[in-house]
Amino acid sequence: MSNTATLSAEAGRVTGSPASRRLRAADRIPGILYGHGMTPVVLSVARSDLRVALSGPAGQNTILTLSVDGSSYNAVVKEMQRHPVRRTVAHVDFLRINMSEELTISVPVVLAGEAKAVLADGGLVDASSDTIDIVTTPANMPSEITIDITNMKPGDVIRLGAITLPKGTRALGDPDLAIVTAIAGSKAEVATAAPAAAEGAAPAAGDDKSKS
Repeated sequence: MSNTATLSAEAGRVTGSPASRRLRAADRIPGILYGHGMTPVVLSVARSDLRVALSGPAGQNTILTLSVDGSSYNAVVKEMQRHPVRRTVAHVDFLRINMSEELTISVPVVLAGEAKAVLADGGLVDASSDTIDIVTTPANMPSEITIDITNMKPGDVIRLGAITLPKGTRALGDPDLAIVTAIAGSKAEVATAAPAAAEGAAPAAGDDKSKS
């Protein structure tokens, strides 16, 4: 499976803010592993190792084989807390998973193709959401959801219920939720503005005649 990676962790870290700061200073990230009824395990991972493990196409949704002091667990990153200023990872939560059970993830939306009719009108195609929440098993987990915008015209809307999802997945949310919108451009604005301008010009001409 291309969306998998291995990652080594060390268990038994000392908890608390001072200890966590020392770990980060040593380029290690404090974290925790939990899920499936297991007793949570506090751990730490090397910052560089985590970066490499999540560098594939699945990103944070990568299925990890997490090695902790001789034991291996299938896991995904549930949450990454970041420093408010530097935006570096300050803490990571790993969720143990069962490869045959469903889980909910957020998958990036990628727009494919070129909406020539929209561009010719001076408009643009706007993704209302960067991600779609889906339910899937780890084996069917996609790295992205691709939406073809080639045939879109100004004013068109692609809604959640109309998106073709990979096999073995289903979307969460309102099927009528707008995911991609084709926004009309300058030509449409000119077309609607022209009649208004013409209507405004007629009284002006009449006024001139009344004054003569």
